[in-house]
Amino acid sequence: MKTRFIFIYCFIALSFNLLATSKNDFVYVEKGQFKVGNASYYYIGTNFWYGAILGSEGEGGDRERLTKELNFLSRNGICNLRILVGADGESRTNKVEPALQVSPGIYNDTILAGLDFLLMEMSKRNMRAVLYLNNAWEWSGGYSQYLEWAGCGKAPVPSVDGWNTFTQYVRQFVVNEKSKNLFRKHIKFMINRTNRYTHTKYKNDPTIMSWQIANEPRAFSEENKETFAQWIHETAAYIKKLDKNHLVSTGSEGMAGCEGDIRLWEKIHADPCIDYANIHIWPNNWGWIDKKTPQASVEKASENSLEYIEKHCALIQQYQKPVVLEEFGYPRDNFSFIPGSATTGRDTYYQTLFNLLYTNSRTQGNFAGCNFWAWGGSGRPSPKQVFWEKGYDYLGDPAQEEQGLNSVFDIDATMRVIRQYTGLLNSHKE
Repeated sequence: MKTRFIFIYCFIALSFNLLATSKNDFVYVEKGQFKVGNASYYYIGTNFWYGAILGSEGEGGDRERLTKELNFLSRNGICNLRILVGADGESRTNKVEPALQVSPGIYNDTILAGLDFLLMEMSKRNMRAVLYLNNAWEWSGGYSQYLEWAGCGKAPVPSVDGWNTFTQYVRQFVVNEKSKNLFRKHIKFMINRTNRYTHTKYKNDPTIMSWQIANEPRAFSEENKETFAQWIHETAAYIKKLDKNHLVSTGSEGMAGCEGDIRLWEKIHADPCIDYANIHIWPNNWGWIDKKTPQASVEKASENSLEYIEKHCALIQQYQKPVVLEEFGYPRDNFSFIPGSATTGRDTYYQTLFNLLYTNSRTQGNFAGCNFWAWGGSGRPSPKQVFWEKGYDYLGDPAQEEQGLNSVFDIDATMRVIRQYTGLLNSHKE
């Protein structure tokens, strides 16, 4: 009798604890705003895709640097990190190493431990993680690696085989059932994982803000648009079935990642299984800046960016969902890659976007977050060559990009702008 009473008591206590956690600790959406507890949640964060690698004790790991980076970010009010959870497959040109999923369903345990450690350390600092599970691009495997595993032939590399060859290959992903099923198994594995340090299942960990389907998912063709939208819906619904606690997001670039079709972007974010909307902005890639002196083009880039944000925010407002600009970058003056070099154009550009975010936080607008691309921190590029190779520091720029191109380093003047606006946001939390 006593044993039964204790069991019932513990069950009731656990149930109340879970209810309290779901309301007070997890990020949720209410009337177009992010909330934590009863407070609105507007934030400036960064992209920290290599966090799980840095948190490992194996190849590429550096826990001392990781804790140093987290301390620095936290002190400066940057408490939302967008993190890769899906470097897949074998070593190849321009690809992240080491991989998390080395072959279908076979995982590098040291990287899993690195992710566990990262989430534990983030929780100590009250930080939030957006975990993206796939990637449309080759630099972490993603679409192309799943297709190769599904028997579609050797995955091409854009810098070697050409852009058209690559896009013709990856457009198969959303119509290939085998590749999608392999990815679905990865989703299930990650969501059901238990952190070895905290003994908390990922699905019950409020440190995680959102599961994100992919980094910049695309249809890659006009004829795939409907199939792409259906895949987004099915994947989001599957995540929701496995995990009732966390938000689900797409990882979309916006109209630019939807074959130029803003209605397709609206459709995938109107889906009830998608909790908030994503956009990315790349002035350099989109031809908005002078290739030699980007600092001279900041006014044009800023105007175009504000228009892009406001167009997407206005369209999604009817669905009462927040919008997050979760990737944006701006080159250093004169395209320098050197840490600490002049960033006058970048700083002005960042200030423009952060000011819009701050204004929305005061008016309860639906533009709710910015994650700049990307965190370089205390890492430093090699003085010998421009591109990353094994053994060099991990920076915000993936292996296929010039190291230092978009990275924000701890010694950059840009930190002054970031501190100014994180301070403003944190001082006006409700």
